[in-house]
Parts: sequence; structure tokens; C-alpha cells
Amino acid sequence: MAPHPQRLSVSRRAWPLAHPFTISRGSKTAAEVVVAELFDGDFRGRGECVPYPRYGESVDSVAAALDAMKGAVFSGLDRASLQSAMPPGAARNALDAAFWDIEAKRADRRAADLAGLEPLHPVMTAYTLSLDTPQHMGAAAAAQRDRPLLKLKLTGEGDLERVRAVRDNAPAARLIVDANEGWTARHYQQLTPALAALGVELIEQPLPASDDAALAELPRPVPVCADESCHTAADLDRLVGKYDAINIKLDKTGGLTAALELARAGHERGFTIMVGCMIGTSLAMAPAMLVAQQASVVDLDAPLLLAEDRHPRLRYDGSTVHPPDPRLWG
Repeated sequence: MAPHPQRLSVSRRAWPLAHPFTISRGSKTAAEVVVAELFDGDFRGRGECVPYPRYGESVDSVAAALDAMKGAVFSGLDRASLQSAMPPGAARNALDAAFWDIEAKRADRRAADLAGLEPLHPVMTAYTLSLDTPQHMGAAAAAQRDRPLLKLKLTGEGDLERVRAVRDNAPAARLIVDANEGWTARHYQQLTPALAALGVELIEQPLPASDDAALAELPRPVPVCADESCHTAADLDRLVGKYDAINIKLDKTGGLTAALELARAGHERGFTIMVGCMIGTSLAMAPAMLVAQQASVVDLDAPLLLAEDRHPRLRYDGSTVHPPDPRLWG
């Protein structure tokens, strides 16, 4: 129970991207986010989420779901009871993050300390290349050739040419690829041996989540990571034998609380842990930095894709992401 009644405010904003961002499902030119803010008379806590249409979410539906929690928050809802009061998804993520933030500020401690973690250290993030023609992706790779890890958005036809163009223009970069459910089993069988030869280290969500069963019968010359197929720890048992890694995103798990549980359970089952993001601001990335401490692959580059970010923001030195300033979050 909060020391004083808490009030919840909900806001939304669109943050323009520096360039259009395209994946197999379509393009976007702005990051549309929803922010939950808690205030108890002394302290404020904030959390940002990114509604995702793939999961039946919109800015309107997520804002409405958060507005519906105002009475419960005023009546004493806390982070523990939130986990059963709302389903996993973007709305719960924003409110969960706001609870972590206000708890840290009340205790005059960092959120990592409250989570039982060591002090946060900088991590190296992938940098994502938007889906485009091989020529344009090659040019984008040339501009980012000094980054240690590039992530390529793919779609199916023409993907081998895209990866070759990136490899030719960024020969020293490590590569991971993400099809966002855009492949068929035929694409998978045709592409994976060649991608392995090109040094691709990880393939995210090659097939639609509904086609996961096929992966149990297909060879894996490159490790395969579940993204759309993995939301919470409840999904893990059915992914065993089909995937080698899981991509943890707070907007899927419904917040940092469930994300930390998913990371723990994933480790126990032998999955490689990746932490990823939707396209949001530094406020959305900050809680994910706690999960990133335990991840083998980090993909928290969204603020680098924005035309402008919040102030204060996460500090990026090239591909190195530094822990958040407590004025931002946690």
C-alpha cells in the first residue's frame, strides 16, 4: 500500500522517426507511445509502453485499459497485485514500470537494487537495419559498418541478396536477422545454410507463431529465436525443441516484473536470452536495461532511430548503452 493515495495519469505522444522503419508487416514513421504516471503527493513514477497492432493493441485501447485502472490505483493497487489485475501486454508494462520507478524514488534506491541485481553496467546493443532493397540495405550497412552488431529486418524473397549486400558493406560486423514471421518453411530451408555461411548468428521468428511446430522437424544451422511466439514464462514449455533463444520484450511480458521472471525461467530451460524492444523512447528502454544485464543479445536501439528523444535520455556511445539516469527512470 502506498503511503498516500496514488493517482494515475495517462498520456500519449507520437515521436517522429529519423527515417521510415519497415519490417515484413509494414512501415512506420513515428513511435506512438502511451505513458502511465503515478503520483502519491511526494513522488512520481513513470512508465512508457508501445501498443502493437500484431497483438490486437492500439494507442486508444491501451490508453483506455490504463484509464480503467485509475480507481484501483487510488484504492491501493500495488505492483504485486497489478500482475493479476491486468493481462500481459503494453498497458500493464507502462503501469508496472511506473510502480518500479515510484518505489525506487520512495526508497531512495535504484530499481536494480530493489530487484536484487548488482549495479547496472553498460551493455552493447544491436543496431537495426530496416527492411529495404539489397542496394539500400547495403548502403545503410556501409554507414553503420563500425557497429559491432547489426540486426537485419527480412521478409522472404530476396533476403539472401539483402544479407550479402550487408555483409559486403560491413564485413567486420556480427549479424543477426529478423523475419518477423515473414518466412515459410521453404524460405527457411533455402536460406538458413547460406545465412550460416555468411556468418549470421541468430534468426528471429522465421515462421508465423502458428507454425512453430514445423521448427521441431527442421535443421537449425543457425540458432533460432522466438519473438512473437514468446510472451511470458507460460509459453516456454511449448517452445522447447523448436527454439534455441527467446526475445524478451517488456511490452509482451506486461512489464519488468514478468520479464525478470521470464529471464529466470528461460535460463533454467537452457534458452539463450535476448532482450528487445518496440520502437519507443529512452523511457521505454530504461527498465529493459535490468533484463539486459542477464542477456546474451541486447537489442535496445530504438532511441537511435528517433528524430528526437526525451530529456534526460539514455546515453549511447556508438552501440554502448549506459544505465539510465534516475531522473529518467528507476
